[in-house]
Amino acid sequence: MEDIQKPTFSKWRQRLWPIHNHELKKLFPLILIKFFISVNYGILTILKDTLVVTSKGSGAEVIPVLKGWVVLPCAMLVALAYSKLSNILNKRQLFYTVMGSFLFIIFLYGFVLYPNVDTLSPHASSDWLISKIGHKYEHWVAVYRNWIQSLIFVTAELWGSMIILVLFWGFANDITSVSEAKRSYNIYIAAGDLAAFSVGPLVCYLTKKFSHLEFTFTVQALISIALLVGAAVILTYWWTDRYILKNKNYSNPEDYSSNSRKKKEKLSLMQGFKYLAKDRYLLGIAVMVIGYGFAVNLIEVTWKASLKMQFPNPVDYQYFTSKATSMVGLFAFLASAFLGSNIIRRFGWHTSAQLTPAFVGITGIVFFLLILNQKHIGPLTTLFGTTPLMMIVLFGAFQNIASKVAKYSFFDTTKEMAYIPLDEEAKVKGKAAIDVVGSRLGKSGSSWIQVALIDIIGTGSILSITHLILPIVVIVVLSWVYSVRSLSHKFDRVASANS
Repeated sequence: MEDIQKPTFSKWRQRLWPIHNHELKKLFPLILIKFFISVNYGILTILKDTLVVTSKGSGAEVIPVLKGWVVLPCAMLVALAYSKLSNILNKRQLFYTVMGSFLFIIFLYGFVLYPNVDTLSPHASSDWLISKIGHKYEHWVAVYRNWIQSLIFVTAELWGSMIILVLFWGFANDITSVSEAKRSYNIYIAAGDLAAFSVGPLVCYLTKKFSHLEFTFTVQALISIALLVGAAVILTYWWTDRYILKNKNYSNPEDYSSNSRKKKEKLSLMQGFKYLAKDRYLLGIAVMVIGYGFAVNLIEVTWKASLKMQFPNPVDYQYFTSKATSMVGLFAFLASAFLGSNIIRRFGWHTSAQLTPAFVGITGIVFFLLILNQKHIGPLTTLFGTTPLMMIVLFGAFQNIASKVAKYSFFDTTKEMAYIPLDEEAKVKGKAAIDVVGSRLGKSGSSWIQVALIDIIGTGSILSITHLILPIVVIVVLSWVYSVRSLSHKFDRVASANS
């Protein structure tokens, strides 16, 4: 799968479109698949935050409970199921099975469960629990009370892990060489950025269109679009598998043949974890993934708590977050198109991989300092005709946008490139463990800390522990930076040995 010839591109084509004509048959379907699954991820992400945070008896404090105590066990079960299925099904069947399962859950939520949310939600028993344990533990009861909203939250979280990280990037890694990845991976990232940019206006339009009706109409309209887009993913994959991957110039047919599959050693998920523990290279990738999830979740949940204080109504909340999603898509696309692949080619893997912890760390620290010094920024906000809370919400949105732009433009690309030199077993088993469970450990670990601190302080508010979260973020980001530095030396050696 190496390049047939060395690049002979013009200066601008080298920056924006360093792709050979013979690579287009493989490139365009992958761009479409990445765009479609990212559209669905954007829709589900906006929905799950709005529905969970603004539901009865809920708030941003529910997010760490869900991520730490619900999403993580589900992610482990999904990773186990994926590992087992990968030993039974060929790659084509595995793709269809996972995609179909997620789309069925989305359909069930939008057209069976959510329309009957008031009837199916256990409000009476939840109120009884609150009367017994007190309002300071209401964030625990809210998960039970709003189990339907919690379902779409879990589905959205696992969509990012399973559909994007495992299915798409696993598919791309199978049919892409290191030299091709340096030129093409940022194009896939840019396709996801365009999807995020497109989702924002779409959600804003539908939110406004149905604002005079029950919120159920908005939810069902978005779910319908998600189902149609999911069908487009399956159709594009089918076309690619049938008409492109059978061509020996683009893939090894044996990898995708239902009648002639490679025999490989079968490992359980626990054996996969043991394998990761013995492989320092894969462990380095895992630390990157865990570090990102840990730091971003600590900051993001605090921002969403401030956001609900400013916009308690679900329509206003969703409208604001959809605008933020559009900004993420726009700036991430520009960064991917004009900076991402060029920085990797010019400055190398290490510099590109260090940009994300730098963005997350600096903006996150400033955001926490603003919260801790609201009284001191009052005169400044008065000059701009706003309030300290609104200023915190706006800077938190900027921090969220900057972190995700760095992730989509630099973090995802460098992480996925790190898998390419590995053998087939390490790619399949190691990637599944890292991307599904590793990313969840980062988010869940931070969630456990947040929930524990909230319960210990006894206020029931995430904003009351900001002064304790700040030093934890600093430590996590510094550890992340050190891990990237160590991994870069191993990546250079492994890539050279396999080139």
